[in-house]
Amino acid sequence: MQYVDHWTASDGAGLTIRPIRPEDEPMMVAFHQGLSERSVYLRYFHMMNVGQRTTHERLTGICFIDYDREMALVAERPQAGAGLGREIVGVGRLTRKRGVNEAELAVLISDVFQRRGLGTELVRRLIDIARKEKVERLTADILAENRNMQRICESLGFHMQYEPDDGMVTAELRL
Repeated sequence: MQYVDHWTASDGAGLTIRPIRPEDEPMMVAFHQGLSERSVYLRYFHMMNVGQRTTHERLTGICFIDYDREMALVAERPQAGAGLGREIVGVGRLTRKRGVNEAELAVLISDVFQRRGLGTELVRRLIDIARKEKVERLTADILAENRNMQRICESLGFHMQYEPDDGMVTAELRL
């Protein structure tokens, strides 16, 4: 409950940001169904069709997390239309690396919710969680063409290391 909070996007849309729960699997299916191929490619570095992204086995590992090793935050809002429930519009994940006091972060925002500040907010919250968990170093692997994620990381104090040979950028933040 300590990580549940409300947040307002730059356009005034109200969201709840909270840790992911096992019962979020159906909302995660809907979230993945609404993603563009470009968003999927920028997050996973290769194409994955919606069927691959939404298998029960894969989503079980995403929604049932080991809080000692990782944290996943979802941003949700009421669905359009009366009585339709809620929908996930963004996911941020912090995963500890084995054997070292480091963690990696990743963020994926639904196409309709990009450029409203949600990616920055999720990264900011993941940094705060990493600090509370005494993580010493936080990294993110980013495709060189993903300038939006690079700008988010730069604005939050990450050092950027460009790897021209593999088209990747590694963002690093010492905590």
